[in-house]
Amino acid sequence: MRIEELKNNRVNDFIKYCKKHRAELDDSFLYEEDLQSFEPTVENPTYIVLNEQDGIVGTVSLIMDEYHRSGNKARFRIFHTEIESFEVYTLLMNAIMLHTKELEKVFLFVPFENRKLSEVMEGLKFNIERYTFVLVREDREVPKFHLPNGYEIKKLQPGNEETWCAVRNSSFAKLKGSETPITPGMVKKMMSDDDHIEGGAMILYHGDKAVGVIRGTVDEYENAPIMNIGPIAIIPEYQGQGLGRVLLRASLHFAKEKNYKRTILCVNADNNHAKALYVQEGFEQVEAVTCYKYDIHSTDVEI
Repeated sequence: MRIEELKNNRVNDFIKYCKKHRAELDDSFLYEEDLQSFEPTVENPTYIVLNEQDGIVGTVSLIMDEYHRSGNKARFRIFHTEIESFEVYTLLMNAIMLHTKELEKVFLFVPFENRKLSEVMEGLKFNIERYTFVLVREDREVPKFHLPNGYEIKKLQPGNEETWCAVRNSSFAKLKGSETPITPGMVKKMMSDDDHIEGGAMILYHGDKAVGVIRGTVDEYENAPIMNIGPIAIIPEYQGQGLGRVLLRASLHFAKEKNYKRTILCVNADNNHAKALYVQEGFEQVEAVTCYKYDIHSTDVEI
């Protein structure tokens, strides 16, 4: 076996490998819309392990876009070998770590049921950072929502990027995993991404003050289209007033208008209040994942 950096001439083989194994993994960035535009760049460092027949038997790929780099971190798109060898995982880890010297940590999500991969992460000195639940709402009636007096929901428009950032960043400043602030440039890019739905990003105003945001995007679950809801954010001083429920129902009505039969969202396990709200609104837990982090400057990986 040998390991090499992914080149453009093997991208299609890499994509086939990702599709073959994504059911075993956190597949957040392994769907068609993510892979069809994939290129091995400085933002997507990727390595493959090849067998004697030149076939891919393992791969590792990091997401090092502007958002993640601004938080001094990177997220694994995929970290997998089909021969289930700790030595191969170590080989992949050593290769990808060459691209992370300016970062503080790398992280990935592992489904609860993939105990073998969890054992590999622990063997490579990854630590558990948090747990996350995935919830799905099946096709059912959406309750009506009523805006309190003085409140209004408006569609995110070009020019509102700073407003969106101010609400999102204030709301998530202490939320583990989402505390890195976003920038107006990131929001502008978000509005042009392939998963963007026109009108799906909404801002809640109290008078002239923006107090909440929510977004629905194109996604896929169990090989079928689904609308992903997130972020759902209310600034701290307006939390606890039922405004999150109002925004959630507004997004669910939007999904109905766009003919989505199901919606999906994620919630941190320690956010019990949010999870309780989603369950009350008809969501059911379908997956649980562990977020493993590797602190780059405190541990070393050696074969």
